[in-house]
Amino acid sequence: MASIEHGPLTGVRVVELAGIGPGPFAAMLLADLGADVVRVDRPGGAGLGIDPAYDLTNRNKRSVLVDLKNDGGAARVLDLVERADILVEGYRPGVAERLGVGPEVCLARNPRLVYGRMTGWGQDGPLAERAGHDISYIALTGTLSMIGKPDEPPTVPANLVGDYAGGSLYLVVGVLAALQHARAHGEGQVVDAAIVDGAAHLATMIHGMLAAGGWQDRRGTNLLDGGCPFYGSYETSDGQYMAVGPLEQRFYAEFTEILGLADTAPDRGDLTRWDELRTAVADRFRTRTRAEWTEAFDGSDACVAPVLSLREAPHHPHLAARATFVEHGGLTQPAPAPRFSATPVSVRSGPAQPGADTAAVAADWDVPGLRPDPS
Repeated sequence: MASIEHGPLTGVRVVELAGIGPGPFAAMLLADLGADVVRVDRPGGAGLGIDPAYDLTNRNKRSVLVDLKNDGGAARVLDLVERADILVEGYRPGVAERLGVGPEVCLARNPRLVYGRMTGWGQDGPLAERAGHDISYIALTGTLSMIGKPDEPPTVPANLVGDYAGGSLYLVVGVLAALQHARAHGEGQVVDAAIVDGAAHLATMIHGMLAAGGWQDRRGTNLLDGGCPFYGSYETSDGQYMAVGPLEQRFYAEFTEILGLADTAPDRGDLTRWDELRTAVADRFRTRTRAEWTEAFDGSDACVAPVLSLREAPHHPHLAARATFVEHGGLTQPAPAPRFSATPVSVRSGPAQPGADTAAVAADWDVPGLRPDPS
């Protein structure tokens, strides 16, 4: 593969053992940052996989098809491992070992390898062998208990908090930290990225506030969980919503001025009047449409924004100006993030089709055994 600068991880080789959820997203982030990510797809695809043509988590990658359950499958993967810097797998504990591509055999083949393991429960502990999904992991860590109204069941935040924030992002931080160590000391290692660990870690500040008496251990009653009347969402006259967050006094003063409550709003510092304040704010927002309130707050420091849908967001003037969303191959998608001044990143290719790059990877990585059988 030609040496083209397309991100700060240009030249880093990653083997991704195909899975679902946080593993593919972590590998996508590495690919977005410029790594040459080779996804080892299995015949038949993953259990919950969407149409590969639309699976954006496989953008900027290449795919080879290997059946790890067949004779010779593990050997082909190990040939890739020998030439790789990082491996990412998301099996239950022990599965990679049974397939012949566990950390012991991989590190024996390549002692500098960073072996990234992505699971929900972790590699050990009483629940390590159990099935689970994002909601299970954030439930057990206390994270889910914080989200939603106090008199309703917890609100499920899609799979963003567990799979991606507590899982994928911590795996990426872990493997890049381990890669730095490997390059400095010639020593690879295993990175155990568990969603329960990451989801718990995300709430570190909240645990500090809880210990200090500044956070109640029940949702919808605190400063940042919707309990505060000047940190939440309010319905507009057209059934849309505005998000409000003027925590600082100077921003709050501007907020109440524009809202028309500067002289009548209850004292925000009096917690006993928070319900009264919430009602006053809600009543005002219901007098205009979302578009009208958006225009009213435009250019202010009141920390108010319209709540946009997934399809609306790419058209917002600020996001459009920054190209926060891009179109590639007819698919509108979030652009790679963050941004780099010397090594810019981009969407270079669409979702990798299973097995489509086998011959090219065999040549680029010098793994003849991957080449398709000419017969």
